[in-house]
Amino acid sequence: MSAKLNIFITGATGYIGGSVVSCLLKHPQAASFEITALVRSAEKAEKLHTLGIKTVLGSYTDKDLGFLTKASANADVVFAIADSDVLPAAHAILGGLKIRHEKTGKAPILIHTSGLAIIMDDARGLHGDHKVYSDLESEALNAIAESVLHRDVDISIVAADKAGYVKAYLITPGTVFGYPSGPLVDLNIQNKHSIQLPYIIKPSIARKQGAYIGKGLNTWSAVDVNDTADLFIIIFDAAISNSPAAGHGTEGYYFAENFEYTGLEAAKTISEKLFELGLASSPEPNAFTQDELDKNFGSFWTLLSTNSRAKGDRGRALGWAPKFGKEEFLANVKEEVAFYANELKA
Repeated sequence: MSAKLNIFITGATGYIGGSVVSCLLKHPQAASFEITALVRSAEKAEKLHTLGIKTVLGSYTDKDLGFLTKASANADVVFAIADSDVLPAAHAILGGLKIRHEKTGKAPILIHTSGLAIIMDDARGLHGDHKVYSDLESEALNAIAESVLHRDVDISIVAADKAGYVKAYLITPGTVFGYPSGPLVDLNIQNKHSIQLPYIIKPSIARKQGAYIGKGLNTWSAVDVNDTADLFIIIFDAAISNSPAAGHGTEGYYFAENFEYTGLEAAKTISEKLFELGLASSPEPNAFTQDELDKNFGSFWTLLSTNSRAKGDRGRALGWAPKFGKEEFLANVKEEVAFYANELKA
């Protein structure tokens, strides 16, 4: 690689992506990095420039994705942390990395964000009885059907690794919670809130009572946003040092998780906070009615009531040690209830 390590990152001002950028800026080797970030607005671009970050304007939803190919063709490392389900964007990035490989003779690195929905079932909140998958179970994971959420993109990326023109690592978080910090938060350009939790919190506020789906027995693995960013950096460090310990491609799934929670536990915590705020008549949750599910979520409600249980053994073998557990998660749920209650009131 050149004296400067060229890094291209998508989703750079997002919840996880912004946290990864902050980690890269304080990395011991940061002086040797040349970071380029994909952003949607010129205003965000200007603020990133103050941190020494170059920018490309655009998004995964643009009709012409040539800018993704061009930026990836100039990168030694790509962090793909924007929408994990846009196959044309993934193909554009892989096309650029193939050009990079042909030009340099070296396989560039792709660290892609997938998600634990790849192992979810159809529990509909009625049970928590589901296989706990380890990310070391490569054969089982690579056999998951292409029709499963995230898998069409994952399969294309693993195939590129198999073809030899990229080294691909797929970081696969469960429910991500917590509050990020760092220069992008200070500049007010990073999303600071969980993507998944508001799906349940906002309608619970509207109905003035915490709610679960079915019996609330569905179980998900969860991980703090800062712990997730740490996993990205551990894999990045292993990849750029060519560590043989870091599997990639078919051996490249890295689950990000540190504990499990149920839909019922989340609903009870939401109800307790609503009661504390004087917005609910009881601290006890109850079930969403079918009418509420249809109104608030459409057919998406079945995805919110799945089991998705995982063990992140591969990252831990590289030294990843997540710090934040269920106590911090439940406290964060309460903080998010207060935040969205205030936002919705305004």
